[in-house]
Amino acid sequence: MGVINAEKSEFNEDQAACCQISVRRREPGLEEDEEWLILCSTQFLTGYYWALFDGHGGPEAAIIASNYLHYCIKQKLEEVVGAVTEASPPMHLSGRCVCDSDPQFVEEKHIRAEDLVVGALENAFQECDEVIGQEMEATNQTGGCTALAALYFQGKLYVANAGDSRAILVLKDSVVPMSCEFTPETERQRIQHLAFLFPSLLDGEFTRFEFPRRLKGDDVGQKVLYRDYFMEGWGYKTVEKADLKYPLVHGHGKQARLLGTLAVSRGLGDHQLKVIDTNIEVKPFLSCIPKVNVFDFTLHDIKEDDVLIMATDGLWDVLCNKEVAHMVRSFLAENRTDPHRFSELAKCLVCRARGKKRDHQWMLDDGHEASYDDISVFVIPLHNRGED
Repeated sequence: MGVINAEKSEFNEDQAACCQISVRRREPGLEEDEEWLILCSTQFLTGYYWALFDGHGGPEAAIIASNYLHYCIKQKLEEVVGAVTEASPPMHLSGRCVCDSDPQFVEEKHIRAEDLVVGALENAFQECDEVIGQEMEATNQTGGCTALAALYFQGKLYVANAGDSRAILVLKDSVVPMSCEFTPETERQRIQHLAFLFPSLLDGEFTRFEFPRRLKGDDVGQKVLYRDYFMEGWGYKTVEKADLKYPLVHGHGKQARLLGTLAVSRGLGDHQLKVIDTNIEVKPFLSCIPKVNVFDFTLHDIKEDDVLIMATDGLWDVLCNKEVAHMVRSFLAENRTDPHRFSELAKCLVCRARGKKRDHQWMLDDGHEASYDDISVFVIPLHNRGED
């Protein structure tokens, strides 16, 4: 792993975690102490977990998430582990068949064991978000974080993302995106639809409509380009005075903001966050639920230099997937005998995104500005997954 702190706070607002997760079937009536006593039992499934958390408004939410999300995932997996090991999950977790057609109903819904793992990850993010809210309120702190988590479990890789960090698989002949970014722009329609259903959330201070630019008084009465929640395309509407309010989603690219406040639309925390000088809460528009992508290793021939790259937006702000993949392949090909080549590659990616200091600026080799954000990168080898 490679990390650079952009010194926005005393503690790095990027936080990371990785560990082995032992998942076992919970026995009714078993005490917590007894669970620990049989932790080394062969009656459990093993998963491997990596996660990155990019904090905003301070590192506190990211620190809590890095210490707690893996526990939530373990807990949620243990709740369904009896069904995860079945080829087709039973209607009742106990295996009881109330209706003879239960297996058929499950099959018609195309429910597979991996869907239970996806559901466990979604539930874990939800629970972790609740815990962060409680902890932050109890300590009178504010802030939130994005969350990108990878879980290798039962021969499959699950990548869960809530925010603007990114994960890609760099394979010998291809690059496989394992996440997509959630920003006010990418989730504009979901956010606008929420404002349409519950207009009181805007407290009369914002307009839900999107316009190419901030409207001015001279635009009133004119027909201008706009988009509403039900539109992927554009249309024209006659500007009313109410349209001059600040847009719910405004700006473009890295400058896009939700309620003029946040650059992400999914993440953990931010329960106390309000739009400056108002009582408008941002949290109702944020989602803590991740999008989970699954990669089945049994369907692919994994090579020695195939890796999973996970990084916060500090890397992706200045390097695209293609550039990262080129660096990965070149570095690994030139350092085949180095036992630490994967961690060295992570450092190399971080340093490339940070650039070099020229006068008072950090610049990339191509003359463009380097990243001014915290940068954290995991490089995870995929070959010989069964070996420690």
